Amino acid sequence: MALGSLNRDTVIAIMLLVMCSILGWSTFYIRSPDYGTLPPSAWPRMVLAALALFSLIYLVQSISGNVSSDTAKAPERPRGVVGFLRYYRNPILCFATYFLFLATLPILGALIGGSLLVFFLLNVLDGWSPAKLLKHGAIALVSMGSMWLLFTYGLRVILPQGEIFTTL
Repeated sequence: MALGSLNRDTVIAIMLLVMCSILGWSTFYIRSPDYGTLPPSAWPRMVLAALALFSLIYLVQSISGNVSSDTAKAPERPRGVVGFLRYYRNPILCFATYFLFLATLPILGALIGGSLLVFFLLNVLDGWSPAKLLKHGAIALVSMGSMWLLFTYGLRVILPQGEIFTTL
């Protein structure tokens, strides 16, 4: 395959793999303290390994022609500020919700704030029907509850409790 015939997806996949390699190499420079059972470089390496695996799959798909983002036409974006806000409504709401989560983290804590974040994001992206509210609430509570349990008791990481739990 000549360099001129590389599609956008192949170039992006190669760039992701290069980035994973550079970041993976830099994890060897993370200082390891004398205490603790898990070195501080363990989590970054696991995340980078997963990202590198997905990037490799992306590369294979882009070379084999199974990714069609180059051939698919993007929908026309409306012009102006209102068009921009309508077109990018979901990403804007997701970022705004995440920043609201960060702002309320000292008050609500990781468990309550994270559950509300997941619940709201699921509803924004999937809809607000009564059946979906129940499903999204269950998903938010189970996912954030299990993550909180894993980090608090399994990994012994102190997550922000928030003022609600500290006053109880």
